[in-house]
Amino acid sequence: MKQVAIKAPGGLDNLVMSDMSDPAAPGPGEITVRIHASSLNYHDYRVCAVEGALPDGRIPMADGAGVVEAVGEGVDGLAVGDSVVSCFFPDWQTGDDRPSDFSTTPGDGRDGYARERVTLPASWFTRAPEGWTHEEAATITTAGLTAWRALVVDAGIKAGDTVAVLGTGGVSIYALQLAKAMGATVIATSSSDAKLDRLRTLGADHVMNYRTTPEWGEEMRRLTGGRGVDIVVEVGGPATLAQSIVAGRPGAHIALIGVLTGRSGEIPTALLMARQQRLQGLIVGSRQHQLDFVRGLEALELRPVIDRSFPLADLAEAFRHQESGAHFGKICVTM
Repeated sequence: MKQVAIKAPGGLDNLVMSDMSDPAAPGPGEITVRIHASSLNYHDYRVCAVEGALPDGRIPMADGAGVVEAVGEGVDGLAVGDSVVSCFFPDWQTGDDRPSDFSTTPGDGRDGYARERVTLPASWFTRAPEGWTHEEAATITTAGLTAWRALVVDAGIKAGDTVAVLGTGGVSIYALQLAKAMGATVIATSSSDAKLDRLRTLGADHVMNYRTTPEWGEEMRRLTGGRGVDIVVEVGGPATLAQSIVAGRPGAHIALIGVLTGRSGEIPTALLMARQQRLQGLIVGSRQHQLDFVRGLEALELRPVIDRSFPLADLAEAFRHQESGAHFGKICVTM
């Protein structure tokens, strides 16, 4: 089979494709999956692009979607021919014992899905939504589940809420689609007027260019009659969090899911306290969250936005496309 691994010291120029033996037949509780697609996330980019982030020979990519080719003894709920998608935290099956690092995440702490076949525990996967392509299913593992957990699991979104989404990456687009499907009003931001037009076509009720409207938090309050938004899907981090707090109503839920502008910075804690807002950090979700998400996707009948697909051999080029910021939605690789 083909696989891509990272050669020390790392960096995109050291992503190397090679031929490897197919994995062993599945043992008890395991399945063999023919991987057909993965999708790129900021986390994958960071661990591949930064020298020394991954050990020599690590296979990257947290997202994997494909078809079950063989089933080991004792596996229930999955059969040969089923379309499946991987879990970001394979060992976090359910409950509140949440991981606090990436030591168990495929493509980081353990080998990921930049390869054609894997034999792994069946509990590391869920079924994919009925009728979805493998590329579409590959977007669920990280970006899709993050948006679902932010809005549904943690914020308890309800019809009539107003949700702010920042930018046009995979999580933000998923959050826009989910929020609209659940009856919310959505305010979306971007630095590109062309991308703002595309956000409108996806259903955004209000859009704003954060470069020409740097005080976009106040503008969101104005658009809500001075009340503020109910939920903010905060992907930027320190450079945008202050505006997210300004945008939020008293008691708003701010889902902190990204650090695109840095890993630390000043936070107006007095305003956060005065408005009695909840700032909730999160990293993706559990397998149970993903099972619920897949059922939700089938009921809501939405499909992810895929910007562009690359063959596995061009994984480095795919990351450079992500690095450029030109993409709108998800970038995929196919095997």
